[in-house]
Amino acid sequence: MAFPIPLHDHGACVRGALDAAEAECRRRGARLTDIRRRVLELVWESHQPVGAYALLDSLGREGRSAAPPTVYRALDFLVANGLVHRISLLNAFIGCSRPGHAHAGQFLLCAECGSAAELADDAIDAAIAQSAARLGFTVSRQTVEVEGLCPGCLRRTSEAKPSAAALSGPEHRGGAKPAEAGARRLRGGA
Repeated sequence: MAFPIPLHDHGACVRGALDAAEAECRRRGARLTDIRRRVLELVWESHQPVGAYALLDSLGREGRSAAPPTVYRALDFLVANGLVHRISLLNAFIGCSRPGHAHAGQFLLCAECGSAAELADDAIDAAIAQSAARLGFTVSRQTVEVEGLCPGCLRRTSEAKPSAAALSGPEHRGGAKPAEAGARRLRGGA
């Protein structure tokens, strides 16, 4: 799954994920109950990892009376069946873009907007396995989480950077950093 593009048809994305989940559950002989399906659908509502209590709040707004153990059991089922991944860094969950295909979790997490993309790079898996083997270690489970900026946020950040001329104003003389000068302006200082 790549970072969503501006004209991304998210409805089709969610429908495709739910169809793939149903097929994977049928293949495994697992039961995708109504609550499991709804939790999966809520996880796929955006390309941002979502926490269990945010899912619980969403279910509550829908009038469903779900307790935390219900949501956690649904998430455990979804993780165990390869339908979602747990993002440890955020204590959150994101839909798996390749259910039914054995793969390690590799994620790019945007520190600015919260979006995430799942990678599928066998070279990363191989490099980790080889490095671990050199140390006499056998990898049994692996998740790689990399934090940075997605293309959209990187573009907005580079567009928002002030020019050299803007940085030569009076608020920047005397060694103040741009962020400090901006904070002084917000507080009413010079």
